[in-house]
Amino acid sequence: MRGRYGIFIGMIVLLVITYFSFISKKPEINSFQDHSPKKLSLLEKTFITEAVVGGIGDILIHSYVYNDAYQNGTYNFTKMFEPIRSLLSSPDFLIANQESIAGGVKLGVSTYPQFNTPYEITDALLYAGVDMVTNANNHTLDKGEQGVLSAISYYEQVGMPYTGMFKNEADRQKIRVMSVNGIQLAVLSYTYGTNGIPVPKGKSYLVNLLDEELMVKDIQRAKELADVIILSVHWGNEYQRIPTDAQKHLAQKLLEAGADIIFGHHPHVLQPIERLPLSDGRTGVVFYSLGNFLSGQWKDYKDLGGMGTVTIKKTVNKQGTSIDITDVQFYPTYVYHNNYRNYRVYPLEEAVSLGIAPYPVESVMKHLFSMKNEQQ
Repeated sequence: MRGRYGIFIGMIVLLVITYFSFISKKPEINSFQDHSPKKLSLLEKTFITEAVVGGIGDILIHSYVYNDAYQNGTYNFTKMFEPIRSLLSSPDFLIANQESIAGGVKLGVSTYPQFNTPYEITDALLYAGVDMVTNANNHTLDKGEQGVLSAISYYEQVGMPYTGMFKNEADRQKIRVMSVNGIQLAVLSYTYGTNGIPVPKGKSYLVNLLDEELMVKDIQRAKELADVIILSVHWGNEYQRIPTDAQKHLAQKLLEAGADIIFGHHPHVLQPIERLPLSDGRTGVVFYSLGNFLSGQWKDYKDLGGMGTVTIKKTVNKQGTSIDITDVQFYPTYVYHNNYRNYRVYPLEEAVSLGIAPYPVESVMKHLFSMKNEQQ
């Protein structure tokens, strides 16, 4: 009897302990309530990034230049860029206009009027700091389809991005978009013509021609992929230091269509820079001609070139994404040679200080920033 009574007391004690343990247990905390303030603070943050994008003028390799580069059975152009290399490395992204087709020695190296340049010019551009080449110009077809394909083959081999000429239609349809400091840059390239050399039938992809309808369509496609659209346009009149009305009209149309920056080529002399207010509130920038960066031409401003740069600011916040061009600069350069030997590209200021350039820096800069809509 006493044993059964003990068991009964033990069960009563266990029930009491279980009861008080249950009523003292704390309710669970909803984890979403704890983290919601952090989520709200992330939505209120602003992301800002900047990139400096540069463009240089025509790389047009005449016989004087490639003969000077020839040594020990090969070509070496790197020394020609040595005085300017530190300047060229300063932008976050640098585009060069390769005017003479770089089809390689197997196709026969040649000069004006139908150029073909050794592959080694591409090696030198990479060494100097160039990140991409544009190729739509009046000399693109100087060696026909074979020249285009040979140049592209080498670009792919060494990792040099290119645009303006293409190996097939699928290649042409691929918009080149480069990511620079979190900013997506689309680069397009076009030319007014090919010096009367016909584009092979059914192969319009070999070179982009100045077709306004095509250009606007390409810009619209690029707008779906990129924050900023950059055009390389081969246009204007050779050796004319002021842009034509046709250049100005086309620039306005392309910028209104959605382009942001135009790097102009072909005149072989420097033409002014202009900032154009656009109907959607943006401001476009046009470098009407960047002149010759490296060539065998000289005198009468044909040995002047330079690097134009723009600073692009991207802001992302809860209102969306905005793009602003906050700065436009130009760094003039001079192509030096000593009786067609020892070709070098110098910053103009340095060349003047060495007594080898006849162009005062101040007058060159005044000419470049002479157009009324330009705003620094």
